[in-house]
Amino acid sequence: MAFIFRQTALGMALALSFVLSLAGAAGAAAERERVETFLEVTGFDVALESIRLSADSAPAMLGLAADDFGSEWSRLVEEVFATSVMHDMGLEILEKTLPEDLLEHGIAFYGSELGQRLVAAENDAHMEEEEGFKAEAGGAILEGLRGMDSDRVAILERLNAASAVEDTSIAAMQEVQIRFLLAAAAAGVIELRMEEPDLREAMRSEREALREGLRESALEGAAYTYQAFTDEELITYAEALEDPKMQQVYELMNAVQYEIMANRFEAVAERLSDMQPSQDL
Repeated sequence: MAFIFRQTALGMALALSFVLSLAGAAGAAAERERVETFLEVTGFDVALESIRLSADSAPAMLGLAADDFGSEWSRLVEEVFATSVMHDMGLEILEKTLPEDLLEHGIAFYGSELGQRLVAAENDAHMEEEEGFKAEAGGAILEGLRGMDSDRVAILERLNAASAVEDTSIAAMQEVQIRFLLAAAAAGVIELRMEEPDLREAMRSEREALREGLRESALEGAAYTYQAFTDEELITYAEALEDPKMQQVYELMNAVQYEIMANRFEAVAERLSDMQPSQDL
């Protein structure tokens, strides 16, 4: 389940209170054992694990580099972004928020033969550490498809449109960045030169410029991830994503994933106050 690149129109869905209210309106939450099954079958457990790869961008947000902290940075990432920690956070939230009917709907599709092949491909793409390679390979595939005037480009666009990828990805990632910067400022790691409302407005003004680039990168990611699937299989997937229940599943999963990401970045900011840029001896 490609949650990072499959967003629904949830807007600023990072607030855990929204996640809880969404579940409360939908029905009783599923049992823990079934939630564990859901995580594995849909690949959401791997999506959570891949959050660790986003940690590399944290120092750059503060005008620093991971190398500035030497081996301390690697230890910090290993502890704060520990797979077990993020898994337990996701499990705890979903136990309270994932309605049983949505859980069963997600398992029914992703547990199918096609669903499991999609999950395997998406898991591999999630854990690809060389993001540049993925973008380059996906871009080359996309260029070839466009050169042939292939219908597959429209199918990939449909997959992304089914999840309103641009608006929600930009809004959610900017919210993660804002929460990280505010936490870093509160911890004394940096000094912000603007108040929070001004910071939010400055980032909001950048969204239009970011949207086109994100749309293209999402297409490159889809071209790379689904290169082994037929057009017919991808059309089937698009239809599954467009189902109202699957839309709700993605709303909840993306809200949970970005909430965990923001929480872990805030934890990094708090820990950075005890660290100083250094060089390994």
